[in-house]
Amino acid sequence: MVCLLLVCVLIFSFCAPSFLSLANFLTILRQNAGSFISAAAMTLVITTGGIDLSIGAVAAFSGIAMAVLATFWHLPSVLALAGALLAGTVAGTTNGLLITRIGMAPFIVTLATMSVFRGLSLLIAQGYSLPLPENAPLLEWPGRGWIGPFPVPAVIMLGCVAAAGITLHCTRFGRYVTGIGSNQEGVRRTGVNVRRVSLTVYALSGLAAALSGILMTGRLGSASSNIGVGFELDVIAAVVLGGTSLAGGYGSVIGSALGILTLACLKNGLILAHVSPFLTQILTGLITIGAIWINMTLKGRVIFGIGKSDHDD
Repeated sequence: MVCLLLVCVLIFSFCAPSFLSLANFLTILRQNAGSFISAAAMTLVITTGGIDLSIGAVAAFSGIAMAVLATFWHLPSVLALAGALLAGTVAGTTNGLLITRIGMAPFIVTLATMSVFRGLSLLIAQGYSLPLPENAPLLEWPGRGWIGPFPVPAVIMLGCVAAAGITLHCTRFGRYVTGIGSNQEGVRRTGVNVRRVSLTVYALSGLAAALSGILMTGRLGSASSNIGVGFELDVIAAVVLGGTSLAGGYGSVIGSALGILTLACLKNGLILAHVSPFLTQILTGLITIGAIWINMTLKGRVIFGIGKSDHDD
């Protein structure tokens, strides 16, 4: 991933001299902060052997909830923000309950809830954008604000990525997450409440999606049911690019962050180089396929359930 990122930076630095500017780098971080946050949480989900396709719809639903609470219910900005985070957490918990308690497949559950939450957003907003109140600058601050020379979304993103990395790699909970993806039955026999751990992971994914929705809504200044369309595909592609196994048992938050940064630099560089933006999806797909092949060939990790896992021995 580091080599791929350096190649992208090198190519676009020649094609577009403004690519290497500090202002452009901060713009990349600000525009993609939500993707970084959701990718960090998605790493935990995929490491357990699950997947969450509903994060884009949950992000839109949380943004709509925040706008409704602030504009129509006239709640203080702090409560509107808390309500948006709660909406995302409830959505993620719902996914987790359907998966852990009823035993439904994560792919099917989150595919269905993606449709449900996107539909709820359309129903509430009636297909329109809901502008945030002008007298509530706190709602826009997470997406537009600055702390000194640093954009607030980037600061929030760095904190979330660091927290996810520490959680996965340095805590007992993180070891449980990895163990569930490697050998769920073995972890259960050691006395770990596998259902509770998996439920927590999906709740965190919903919370991260809600925070991403808040950042995107704040940056745009309005909530829209179209926010986050295709968001989940970019996030999952970045997590795979970062080396996390879709079969579970191995994950890297730093790798996922590098995956998001690589895709973000690719999109930004193509725009600055005046290349057709329609090439972005093609290149993203080709890079993802190439990264999967490299992981399978050089590391022997299971990707899409094919190949020999490091954890099979």
